[in-house]
Amino acid sequence: MRSGIDILVGTPGRIKDHLQSGKLDLTKVKHVVLDEVDQMLDMGFAEQVEDILRVAYKKDSEDNPQTLLFSATCPHWVYDVAKKYMKLKYEQIDLIGKRTQKAATTVEHLAIECHWSQRAAVIGDVIQVYSGSYGRTIVFCETKKEANELALNASIKQDCQSLHGDIPQKQREITLKGFRNGSFKVLVATNVAARGLDIPEVDLVVQSSPPK
Repeated sequence: MRSGIDILVGTPGRIKDHLQSGKLDLTKVKHVVLDEVDQMLDMGFAEQVEDILRVAYKKDSEDNPQTLLFSATCPHWVYDVAKKYMKLKYEQIDLIGKRTQKAATTVEHLAIECHWSQRAAVIGDVIQVYSGSYGRTIVFCETKKEANELALNASIKQDCQSLHGDIPQKQREITLKGFRNGSFKVLVATNVAARGLDIPEVDLVVQSSPPK
């Protein structure tokens, strides 16, 4: 960074650290890209992101950076926040259109009602019936604790591993590689695995409880 760079890719916390320590100068930035903007402006990142952008933007200036926001989902509040950093004549590109509520026609959706104490046993049965011994399954849980407990539950007969935010990044990569190449068949994960992962040939996806 000292000798000059064209593109900087970073997390809000790390970029802010470099700004505060004087190692980074954003006054000449020409383009700002926020990926997963709904997450960046929501889950505890908003304040950090705004602190960073404040350095690069001047109120009502024509020379402010071009701002590009990317997201799979854009709730209305995202636009309200984004307007602070975008020109009045901003352009919105929607690659989905009015198909937002449509799921893939090749995927069958089933809901099974059961008592929470029976959930592990029911999930084990569902995996056996719909994915079998050799199919690949991802099970999503609400919490890290639930993911760990389910991954160790004897009701799931296939080889199984968990993935969540408390697992170090290096181990997460090893786990995902093992799941991709078939070393184990069932991945029990929190929403850390819900975005940005490309895992081919998954036969079954289970939500252990309805998303809140």
